[in-house]
Amino acid sequence: MLTFPSNKVKLNSELAKARAELKEKLAPSQYPDGVRLTTVKTLPETGRGREWLESEWKNLKKLEKGDVDNGRVSGAVYHGGDELNAVINEAMARFVVTNPLHPDVFPGVRKMESEIVSICLNLFNGPNGAGTTTSGGTESILMSVKTHRDWARVTKGITRPEMVIPSSAHAAFWKASEYFNIKLHVIPVNQETRKANVKAMKRAVNPNTIMIVGSAPNFPDGAIDPIPELGALAKRCNIGLHVDCCLGSFIMPFLEKAGFGEGIDPFDFRVSGVTSVSCDTHKYAFCPKGTSVIMYRSSELRRFQYYVITDWSGGVYASPSMAGSRPGSVLAGAWAVLNYIGADGYTSSCRQIISAARYFTSSLRKLFPDDFYVLGDPKGPVVAFNSTTVNIYAVGDVMSKKGWHLSALGGVGGLHMAFTRLSAKSVDKLIEDLGEALKEVKASPQGSGGDMVALYGLGQTSAGPHVVGKLAETFLDTLYE
Repeated sequence: MLTFPSNKVKLNSELAKARAELKEKLAPSQYPDGVRLTTVKTLPETGRGREWLESEWKNLKKLEKGDVDNGRVSGAVYHGGDELNAVINEAMARFVVTNPLHPDVFPGVRKMESEIVSICLNLFNGPNGAGTTTSGGTESILMSVKTHRDWARVTKGITRPEMVIPSSAHAAFWKASEYFNIKLHVIPVNQETRKANVKAMKRAVNPNTIMIVGSAPNFPDGAIDPIPELGALAKRCNIGLHVDCCLGSFIMPFLEKAGFGEGIDPFDFRVSGVTSVSCDTHKYAFCPKGTSVIMYRSSELRRFQYYVITDWSGGVYASPSMAGSRPGSVLAGAWAVLNYIGADGYTSSCRQIISAARYFTSSLRKLFPDDFYVLGDPKGPVVAFNSTTVNIYAVGDVMSKKGWHLSALGGVGGLHMAFTRLSAKSVDKLIEDLGEALKEVKASPQGSGGDMVALYGLGQTSAGPHVVGKLAETFLDTLYE
């Protein structure tokens, strides 16, 4: 359809329009108060003073959208409080020039990084395991996939690796498949429970399979996959099982202590078939952005993650993960946070967040039984919902106008809220505004054609995926303008 010249012209015109709209939203030419932005494209001839920097910082903060401080953003901002931020800032300032690539120069950073990994291993019941820190959940997942690929090549002779994942797995597994040339089998989840369909995944396993994947919980709708069943499958087939606990991070290990352990099966190294677990410390552990941990059942498996070259003209080079140089400052910040909050603090935080998520779930079912329905049976911090009576994306657009940033879902469609300490305090207002948004959409079914309706509605058409992909590329281009 898009091959006809007239359609191409129309597409290019629409993309140009979308690009202009994106630029206005993401790279505006002026501040909200009308003052024109100062644009810096080249180095100033002489350095600008601190007074100028202070003024620019103040103005740049004005560009932030969404009522972050009042918890109107789904996930994204994992705020541990102003007091904790002060601790983080001090820790990072003390180690701002450090680099873990040089542990002989910065032994203190090496110690802190090692202890971060050990804390997480013990938290996920793998005290005899091994791991490394990474820059975030995507890198942790990339490292796990790369590790299992190399392990399978060396120990099993697999040269055409394949991976089996549920459709609810994180997008990073698609990225890993493309980066590392691994054939991907995506298995639809159970439509009622939203959990991985283990029987269907089993049918996709073959002699080239290097690993399978489960989430605790998944990002789209917060369902926790049946990890014990997946573990049994992995063990029986002698393949890896990665548990993506990036989002669950420091919520999942504290559910039982917080009084929410009922119905939660083992999801970590207690399950014998689990070979790796990823945990984002920069989410519900409230550590600085840029810190995650990838854990393995053994140090032998971890070695397949390393990169070592012995005959480089610059000398022997070895790095544990994707990056070479890394900021020791964020590790210092993470180490400080873990020690500052402690198990009691994380238990309290878990209780607050899950209480809000459960309250939101029950409120949707009680107050809007004929309009909204919850996807699956969420046990963690994420609650996803859809509608049988209105366009859920129209609801999302109205909520955006009210200052909320809910996450729009693809596939079956829906919105989700990842509750945090900030949003836990605003759950009643969230429910109230959802009710108002529902009334507004019912009164005007056609709506005003907001961003969610336009983008996700387009995705349902035959040409949609191609066009949405082009829009996504345009979005990324705009980030650097």
